[in-house]
Amino acid sequence: MAADSLEGTRLKTIASILCAGALLASTCLAAGSGSTSGRTLYKWVDAQGVTHYGDHIPPEYAGQEQQIINSQGVVINRLEAQKTPEQLAAEDQKKFDAQQSQNRDHNLLSTYASVQEIERLRDQRLTLLSDQIKVTSQFLEVLNGRLSKLRAGSMHFKPYNSDPAAPPMPDQVAEDLVHMGNDIRTQEQNLHAKQLEESKMRNQFESDITRFKELKGIH
Repeated sequence: MAADSLEGTRLKTIASILCAGALLASTCLAAGSGSTSGRTLYKWVDAQGVTHYGDHIPPEYAGQEQQIINSQGVVINRLEAQKTPEQLAAEDQKKFDAQQSQNRDHNLLSTYASVQEIERLRDQRLTLLSDQIKVTSQFLEVLNGRLSKLRAGSMHFKPYNSDPAAPPMPDQVAEDLVHMGNDIRTQEQNLHAKQLEESKMRNQFESDITRFKELKGIH
C-alpha cells in the first residue's frame, strides 16, 4: 500500500509538471501569435506535497502561500499564506511596541532640555519615595514593638500558659493580636511595594537618560 501511495504521488507530480508545461507552452504560443493578453498561472502545493499549476487556485488551498507565474514561466509575484491568530497578534504587538518607543522618544525630547533636568527630576522623586519607605519602616518597628508586648501579655493566659490555673485569654486580647498581625502584614506589603516602585523608577530614569543621550548624540 505504501508503494502504491508513493507511486501515486509521483505520478501526480509528473502529471502536474506536464500540465504546467502544456499550459506554459500554450501561453507562449498565444503570446507569440500577437495576443495582447498574457496568460497568468498560479503555483501551489497540495496536502501531499505535490506542486500544481493552473489558471486558478482551488478554494481549499487559497489560504496557502502562492506563486504567480507569467507567460515566460517566471515567478512575478508571491502571495503570503494566511497568518495564524498568534502571528497576527505578534505583529500587532510589534507595531504597538514600535509606536510606544517612538512616543517615548518624542516625550523625552519635548520634556527635557538636558541630562541634568532628568537627573534633577529623578533625584526629587527618588527622595520622596525614600522618605515614604523610611516612614513605613519606622511605623513597622512601632507595630512590631506593640505586637511583642501583646504576645508577652498573652503568655499569662491559656492556651499559651500551660499552668492549669491560668485564666482563658480575654476576647479583647485575642482581637488585638489578630488586628496587630493584620496591620503589620499590610504595612509589610506597602513597604515591599514602595521598594519595588523605587527600583523600577531608578531603572526607568537610567534608561531614559541613556536614550536621551543617544537621541542627542551625547557621549
